[in-house]
This record gives sequence, structure tokens and C-alpha cells, in this order.
Amino acid sequence: MSDNDRDLENTPEERHAPHRVIGTPPPAHGLLTEAGPGERAGRGGTEPHSPGEAEGPETPELHELPTDPPDLKAAKSWERVAAALFLISALASAGFVAAYVGLEIGNKNGNVVDATLRSNLGLGSAMALAFLAIGVGMVIWVRYIMPPVELTEERHPMASNPEDRSAFAQTLIEGAETSQITKRPLLRRTLIAATVPVALAPLVILRDMGPLPGTSLRHTVWKKGMRLLVYASNQPITAADFDSAGGMITVVPEGYQDNDEQLAKATAIIIKMEPGQLQAPTNLNWTVDNIVAYSKICTHVGCPAALYEQTTQHILCPCHQSTFDASRGATVLFGPAPRPLPQLPITTNAQGYLVAQSDFHEPVGPSFWERG
Repeated sequence: MSDNDRDLENTPEERHAPHRVIGTPPPAHGLLTEAGPGERAGRGGTEPHSPGEAEGPETPELHELPTDPPDLKAAKSWERVAAALFLISALASAGFVAAYVGLEIGNKNGNVVDATLRSNLGLGSAMALAFLAIGVGMVIWVRYIMPPVELTEERHPMASNPEDRSAFAQTLIEGAETSQITKRPLLRRTLIAATVPVALAPLVILRDMGPLPGTSLRHTVWKKGMRLLVYASNQPITAADFDSAGGMITVVPEGYQDNDEQLAKATAIIIKMEPGQLQAPTNLNWTVDNIVAYSKICTHVGCPAALYEQTTQHILCPCHQSTFDASRGATVLFGPAPRPLPQLPITTNAQGYLVAQSDFHEPVGPSFWERG
């Protein structure tokens, strides 16, 4: 029989069916390819049913990832442990907020150092426990609740084809099932209860950004008639007590010697000069017996300008080496400070004690405080 005769005898379905050489393997369609109508799953692909062969039961859907851990009973026990850790994290986050609100730093007793220590311990311990409990809970979830699986992805072109995108969507759905997040609502709900407070707790700290200072940074507590007290000893000082030229003393306003918040702005230094050393732009009407007073707060970033060189009359800030000329209105000689140290007007009262004539006539401290 000729080839043409054979073609005529074949049915249309047979003529259009794919042909392959005997001995070659069938085309591969992947492990996850579902068998179509009239086909059965074979090694590496699908094979058509023989004519008259009864169709068997449907091939179960194959998963690239397992959906359950090998030991369901142990997974249930670990689920309770992880859920308990998530609840502990939620309580710790609530404790962080409670510590921030309840452990105030500015207490009435004025012991700011102890109050700050207690506040930092409370905040740090609560937040550390919150993050630790979430971390341990997630490790338990991954190691003991999710089924162990190793998945290796082969290299492929950067542009994904529709089949790859469809496979990715399927893998994502299977991954959600494998993670147990859809099957274990207790874990899912406790994890949400743990993460939401952790995310919201830092928002409470935003209250430290307000209220805006307004013009409060432009003024200090110095006022007319307020005595200058020697820092630490809190003793008032007279011009006669400060009779050694070249010396420098740190002074604070009377009544505020224990108020660290106010001393951060109001602390000053007084320097005794030799006669004739004080020159413009120093305001000589604000001095007493060659004693001049300047703010101790550096105009760069607020460090204490606490060093004085007697031979050159230079005030030095040790943080960034800003140098001021004490004999000429504390003008800037060197460093990043943008302006002189403000001069405090001083005089004496009836008892001979050094007192302030008024507050500083310009803002003290860093220049950006003036923008308040």
C-alpha cells in the first residue's frame, strides 16, 4: 500500500495527531501539568488513553510545597507556645507606652538623673521584651510549625512569560497554605495582636516633638535683683570676694540652683579682668569692678564653654574648639560658633552681692534657638 493510500485511510484525528519516532520519550509537560481529557499521567508528561480504555479516577492535584508539617500533634503544641510569646509581646508593648507616660523625667523632687534612669530602664526593658518575644515566636513558627522544605529555583529570563506568572501565583497560594497562616487562626490573631502595638508604640514618642517652644528659648530666668550664686556651693558672691584677676567662676540664678531644665539656659560665667583689659564691644555699664559675666552656653551647639586661658583672655568650648575673646565682648576668634557669647548685665545690691540687672538682651545658646 502506498503512502497516499495510508493517508486516505487515516481518520482526520489520526492525520492531525503528533507523530514521534519509535524509541524516543514523549514530550515533557512538567510535574504539575494536569492530564487533559482523554489523557493519563505518565512519566515526564501525558499519554493518550488507548481506544476503548476506561478513564480512571482524576489525578489528584500535585503541590510543589507540602501543606502540613510531618508531626501535627507537635505542631499544635508549638503553636500554643508561639501564641503565648506573641501575647507577651503585645503586653510588653503596652508596658512601653505605660512606662513612657507614667515614668516622667521632670518630677517634683528635681532628681532628674534618677527619674531618667528609671524611665530608660522601663522603656528599654519593655521594648526589648516586645521584640524578643516576636522574634522567638517567629522562629518557633518557621522551625516547628511550617513543614520543612527546600526549594531551588532555576535561572530563567528576566521577563516572565504568562505560564511563569501563573505558576508563581500558584506557588504563592501554596506557600500561604504551607505557612499555616490560613489554617491556624490562633497564631494569626496573636501575631497581629503582637505586631500592631509594637508598630504603634513609637508613635507615642512623637509627643516629644511638641508643643513648639515658641519664644521660650529666647529668655532665661534671670531678672533684675536676682543674686548670682556660685555653682555647687550655692553661695552668693560679692565683688570683694572675687578679687583675683584672671579667675573664672560658674554662677547660677538664685532660686533655680537645683532646676536643671532652667540651668541649661541660664548658667553663666564671671571673669575678673585686670584694669583696662575690657574693651568694646563689651558693655562696660554691665560690669562691676572689671568683673564681666557671659553666658556659659556655647552658641554653636550648646556645649558648656568652661575653659578660660588667663594669659590671652580666651574662653574655649571643648566640644568643637570655638574660641571667644573675653576682653572684647566674647567675640568669636576661632571655630564654628556663629556669634559671641551673650553678656549678662550685672551690678551689686545694697549688701554688696553681685546681682543681675536684667535677663540677657539676646538669646543664649545655639543660634537656631532664635528661630523658636
